[in-house]
Amino acid sequence: MRAVVIHAAKDLRVEARAPAEPGPGQVRIRIRAGGICGSDLHYYQHGGFGAVRLREPMVLGHEVAGEVEALGEGVADLAPGVAVAVNPSLPCGACRYCLAGRPNHCLDMRFYGSAMRLPHVQGGFSETLVCEAARAVPLPEGMDTTLAAFAEPLSVCLHAAKQAGPLMGARVLVTGAGPIGTLAVAVARHAGAREIVVTDLLSAPLLTARRMGADRTVAVAEDPDALRGYALDKGHFDVVFEASGSAAALRTAIEVARPGATIVQLGLGGDAALPLSALVAKEIALRGTFRFQEEFPLAVELLARGAIDPMPLLTARLPLEEAVAAFELAGDRSRAMKVQLAF
Repeated sequence: MRAVVIHAAKDLRVEARAPAEPGPGQVRIRIRAGGICGSDLHYYQHGGFGAVRLREPMVLGHEVAGEVEALGEGVADLAPGVAVAVNPSLPCGACRYCLAGRPNHCLDMRFYGSAMRLPHVQGGFSETLVCEAARAVPLPEGMDTTLAAFAEPLSVCLHAAKQAGPLMGARVLVTGAGPIGTLAVAVARHAGAREIVVTDLLSAPLLTARRMGADRTVAVAEDPDALRGYALDKGHFDVVFEASGSAAALRTAIEVARPGATIVQLGLGGDAALPLSALVAKEIALRGTFRFQEEFPLAVELLARGAIDPMPLLTARLPLEEAVAAFELAGDRSRAMKVQLAF
């Protein structure tokens, strides 16, 4: 089989690898679609992110869907030919966080396409993938794998929405209109937000944010003072999804959030200096959000019944052999939102 393997920054290769056979409780999946995520781009552009660095070749990819090809011993609830979305998370189920119902914080997590541990956990950008049957979520009849490959990033946003609390009737600000930010817009709209404002440095991704449900969009590089009015009377927004990882965006979020608001930090960035006096005086809750777990099957369900439509995000689907071109396109925010590989 062929797989997309990262060796170092800007050293991405399509290589032949020996296919594996499913063991007990496992299935082999013929991958059909794989979305390029921001973390995949960090490995491609920089060889890692933060303290996480590539130390050996690694198959990338964790937003994947395909069809069951073969069953391992003991698998009775799946059958060859069944289309599935693959949950890239495999918590151990035995550590104190798993036992406490917080498996996304598992101390022995195996997450596809991750260099956090050594040996690295190989990813899903391969023609076939062997995984635990429990990770393969069946798709309803007729659901396309292109759509199903959005289940993982949508799960991230569903978990973030859980961190935010009730969104019905809320005034919401989303800072950063990348794929996660725009999916957060769709989740907020689905949950009943009354007003959604989205900011980004660039105007191009904001067009997609509009299509995903934003009421107003602001290109802050073009109009740095556009949000100033929202800071009047101690702030305007009930909930902020900070999806850019920018310290400046987080500071602005604190300025325009009303007293008692919740800011959910989705974007990953470096250390940031914050206006702690405003954070304290306005009694703002600043919450992190990390991956997902039980949200994955919900994401598949919402996609299947059209409750959330991510297809405006899909810029292009390129064949496996054009993986380098796909990564170059995905890394250009002026031209692309979400790029998928077709296997």
